[in-house]
Amino acid sequence: MTRIVFTTLFALLFAVIPSDALAKKGSDSIGTRVYVQVLDTEGEPIRTAVIRHPDEADRHRVNSVDGTWDDEVLYLPDGTELIFTPGMMLVLEVSAPGYETQVIQYQVRRRKNNLKVSLKTLEYDEAEIEEPMMSFGRDTPRDEGGGGGPAN
Repeated sequence: MTRIVFTTLFALLFAVIPSDALAKKGSDSIGTRVYVQVLDTEGEPIRTAVIRHPDEADRHRVNSVDGTWDDEVLYLPDGTELIFTPGMMLVLEVSAPGYETQVIQYQVRRRKNNLKVSLKTLEYDEAEIEEPMMSFGRDTPRDEGGGGGPAN
């Protein structure tokens, strides 16, 4: 008799525990998580990169250690949420100081949404850059004629 009671309690215990222990991982998630890693042409992470959706006002900084960013939803300026769902075409603008900005398109999958974005170094010739001359009040030479202008 005790064997039957013990077996029944044992079966009930294991019928309850696995449902809690094997609950879906990330069941509180909103959408499908997308991971982006920003690298330079040598494969080193760019720690100063930012990622932005074209319709979004905010820029999202990457992790300063490994150059990664991940999210599953973006909040647009009009108050709507852009939830990443499988099959949607995601457009992101990736930029960093000293590198060419790159706009990428990515179709979100059900899992393993790992992107590696490689940015090229911005090359420019310093000789071609002309600094504009702006004159302020005291940058102009004084009139030596001694004219009686207003006193400052």
